[in-house]
Amino acid sequence: MTKKEESYSSDEDDEFNMSEKKKTNVLVFLQESTEEELTTISKCSSKKAKIIISVRPFVNWDDLVYKLDTTRLLNRNLIWSCIDLLKERKTLCSLMKNCGQISRELEAEFDKLRQCGENVQDTAIVVEQPSILSPRFTLKPYQMIGLNWMCLLQRNKLNGILADEMGLGKTIQTISYISYLLEAEISEGPHLIVVPSSTLENWKREFTEWSPSVKIVSYIGSQPERRSLRSVLLRSLADCNVILTTYNFTISSPEDRSFFRKLGVYCAVFDEGHMLKNMSSQRYQHLLRIKAEQKILLTGTPLQNSLVELMSLLRFVMPDMFDDSTSTLVRIFHHTNEDHGSEFSRQRINHARQIMQPFVLRRLKRDVLNQLPEKVEKIISVQFTPNQLQLYEKVKTNFKDKVSKSQMSKHELKNVFVELRKVANHPLLRREIFTNKKLKNMAQLIKNDIDYMDTEERFVYEDMQVMSDFELHNLCLSSRALSTMKLQESSLIDSGKMAHLDEMLPKFKSQNKRVLLFSQFTMMMDILEVYLKLRGHRFLRLDGQTPVQERLSYIDSFNKDDSVFIFLLSTKAGGLGINLTSASVVVLHDIDCNPYNDKQAEDRCHRLGQTKKVEVVKLISVNSVEEGMFKTAQSKLQLEKDMNETGEDTIDWAGLITAALEL
Repeated sequence: MTKKEESYSSDEDDEFNMSEKKKTNVLVFLQESTEEELTTISKCSSKKAKIIISVRPFVNWDDLVYKLDTTRLLNRNLIWSCIDLLKERKTLCSLMKNCGQISRELEAEFDKLRQCGENVQDTAIVVEQPSILSPRFTLKPYQMIGLNWMCLLQRNKLNGILADEMGLGKTIQTISYISYLLEAEISEGPHLIVVPSSTLENWKREFTEWSPSVKIVSYIGSQPERRSLRSVLLRSLADCNVILTTYNFTISSPEDRSFFRKLGVYCAVFDEGHMLKNMSSQRYQHLLRIKAEQKILLTGTPLQNSLVELMSLLRFVMPDMFDDSTSTLVRIFHHTNEDHGSEFSRQRINHARQIMQPFVLRRLKRDVLNQLPEKVEKIISVQFTPNQLQLYEKVKTNFKDKVSKSQMSKHELKNVFVELRKVANHPLLRREIFTNKKLKNMAQLIKNDIDYMDTEERFVYEDMQVMSDFELHNLCLSSRALSTMKLQESSLIDSGKMAHLDEMLPKFKSQNKRVLLFSQFTMMMDILEVYLKLRGHRFLRLDGQTPVQERLSYIDSFNKDDSVFIFLLSTKAGGLGINLTSASVVVLHDIDCNPYNDKQAEDRCHRLGQTKKVEVVKLISVNSVEEGMFKTAQSKLQLEKDMNETGEDTIDWAGLITAALEL
């Protein structure tokens, strides 16, 4: 050891007041870790990790401290960060040990229940479905397993996540479990079921059909109506077995939140539980305060973006076990890497699987529905129309100059992304045809209409400037003074995707195949509606603006009336918890950044009750930002596949935009 190194040794004795064992652990970690593992240390970038590797080996502790202090970009603070990381890993090990203990305690029964087969009667706690269920219906063997799994959790005072793939009847299994609690005199309630607005009517119907003797109260309506309901419920809870409500009504006002916080229910069920994936959201925090003897989350997509989201769901159902470890879990599982096949990523995935094992039941359709028809996915690469290509290149060039010249914020990058998506779907989603010169003329002409006589021309012009071509076209249709300026039919159908629909839809119609046509954007749906009318296709439409009380009637109309060829749906409003098995074709006009929203949409018709092969068609504009979106989606799906086999927005806006603009 040189004199300089000796001086470092004497100086550090006081600062690093830690046991030799702890020093050894730090030394071994920094000595042997891969670059990927080193980047999990707080504030240790990939660049710093490479530098640490370059100055290895570390002969001993003093050599480590010396090299950290004398190497550019490194410093001794890395030691303390490393100690924090090792503590977190210890916490993780302890948590996995506890979860492993729970698994072992349940193992004898649990393993039997997970085996879906004809011998379910020999293994299940509940041999027959509850007698109060309608005799018209019979639970499938795997659904009996689900019922028994929830019973097993109840007996062991545990909560859980029923995460069966979409279309396997999580609603029915839950209704059966509530019926079991009632019939076995474990609890008459009240039980609470919180659902998205779009599925409320479906839940009511399923209860009526499957278990009509269960008394349900729907907690919905205006503030005065809910105030009256609260008063009635607090006075006569004995007259109610189930309170059915929506996420919005549960937390929309301080009075609502207070009511559910104080209510005290036996079993609280949260449908589409992935809506609780962000533990820092207000919704999550408010709903976490609801007191219940047991909590069950239902989700067909427990893993949408990251392992952190899965930990968020686990913390919600088992807060006593996970609360103290939350920050640790977020730190450990937040580290993202697209290479899910790397050793480090596989290790993290295995850790997550060990933690979730006792609390999550997930079955896939391919494993339990041997008779379900296959689902075939087709990725259609769509060429732009000449006009659309010219516009896309123009928009791309404009934004390319801006992005290359300045450091843009995430919000600004997202705006670039949205504008590129608009052109990739339809040119009329932007304003190009209606130039400023035309708008000035229109602002003058429209003053001849009664509705605009008292409006200042400059204000009308300013409003028009922020409108898209399609919105301005609709304005022309609604104004007698502007009627001659409406767009021609050729402009309304000028997109590569509509050209492909022109090829595809007549074929499906000739084959008597009915179609679910999904889009992300309300305005794109407006344009598609015009297109479908021009082509003479009979259709229905459902989106987020469709009143909740009317949605079920639309669904019934489509399922019962074979003459309706197409159901036009928004991916989110039409992708949750509804059954549309009368269709056998799903067309995703524009894919979602989150592939699980698309999967939800696909499984509206690929589910229990489907008798035909299901075709899923995804339209992707060639050489556009959509290709980057699709690649990102595949990476997310791979993470779920890895989990099955062995709060934060995770979209890499910068990466998507850089690729789209060819920077």
